[in-house]
Amino acid sequence: MKIKRNDIVVATRGRDGQGKGKTGKVLQVDPLAGRVLVEGINLVTKHVKKSQDNPKGGIIHKEALMAVANLALFCPHCKKGVRVRRVVEAGKRVRHCAKCGHGFDA
Repeated sequence: MKIKRNDIVVATRGRDGQGKGKTGKVLQVDPLAGRVLVEGINLVTKHVKKSQDNPKGGIIHKEALMAVANLALFCPHCKKGVRVRRVVEAGKRVRHCAKCGHGFDA
């Protein structure tokens, strides 16, 4: 998978106020489903019943999983979402920006 936990990513697609162009940190990755949980992107509204954990109940907003195909890795040098190349360096596969060559796994 081209995206790992704690990476900074940019949403390339998304509903009107839910993504496209927003940047966030990857919180969780599900490689089998090809989905990712990103901080502050793809927020959904959830109605919560009263309970001991949440005595008031009400409406909360939380992140939902989104497809990894709708995300691009954010390159700090290019200042935008980029595609990733994998290069073997010293016996390890390292991710590099396809445009400027910035290494992400350093």
